[in-house]
Amino acid sequence: MLDYAALCALAAVVREGSFERAAQTLFVTPSAVSQRIRSLEERVGCALVVRGQPCRPTDTGRRLCQHVDRVRLLEQELQGALPALAPEGLTRVALPIAVNADSLATWFAPAVAAFAAAAPVLVELSVDDQDHTATWLRSGAVLAAVTGTARPPAGFNSRSLGAMRYLAAASPAYLARHFADGVGAGSLARAPSLVFNTKDDLQSRWARRLCHRDVELPRHTVPAAHAFVTAALAGMGWGLHPEVLIAPYLAQGSLIELVPDTAFDVPLYWQHARAASSLIDGLSREVMDAAARALRPP
Repeated sequence: MLDYAALCALAAVVREGSFERAAQTLFVTPSAVSQRIRSLEERVGCALVVRGQPCRPTDTGRRLCQHVDRVRLLEQELQGALPALAPEGLTRVALPIAVNADSLATWFAPAVAAFAAAAPVLVELSVDDQDHTATWLRSGAVLAAVTGTARPPAGFNSRSLGAMRYLAAASPAYLARHFADGVGAGSLARAPSLVFNTKDDLQSRWARRLCHRDVELPRHTVPAAHAFVTAALAGMGWGLHPEVLIAPYLAQGSLIELVPDTAFDVPLYWQHARAASSLIDGLSREVMDAAARALRPP
């Protein structure tokens, strides 16, 4: 039989990225976490964690992390069916999810909030670019994710959510200063753009489609969805914004599209572990319903 205290230590190290932070969440010492993982590695006969900044699981470590997260969900459901197993009341179980920042800032937060209000869970949200959230699934760090990747990792299901529409926009003063003679490869190569982080290539993809070639864009980095809009309103740069997030500013004229009719649609998918869990099923229903209301048809 597997040592579930050691499995929990492994999952904590992978999720927190270090032995020290994992120890804090488990209320033990880092040496105790290290000993638990070492004994588990001896038990299974291979390394489970690649030490580094952050720590990463090996392929076997990833599979064990996914296993322990699924076991937690199943145990929580069993407590609900057999109250004698939880004499002090139903405990809440951690539910790790990865999501892109723009979805979180618009349609996803209300969906997960509605689910968490009714379910015995503690949601752990991790934010990353939509083209990279699937990596969190493959690493074993999360059980579900909103991602821009259609094909799921092994052991996960994938469902189309729809497409998030983005508009390239900037303030009127910024447009007058940088694009008085029109928007083209030359002006885009000189005008500062906004990006969420180094993984964010939406602006480059939009410029490539507009100009039919790659354009090297000067970039300001603004790693927060609402601050991204605030930076555009202040004239810091131009960027691609979720249509739903900037609709009021477009209506009042404080933001203007760089080029009309050049919306950029990004398909999104909901990927989740195949474990038979009513909690995962309930979360998926909330997510799919919210996406149907907020996103464009796939």
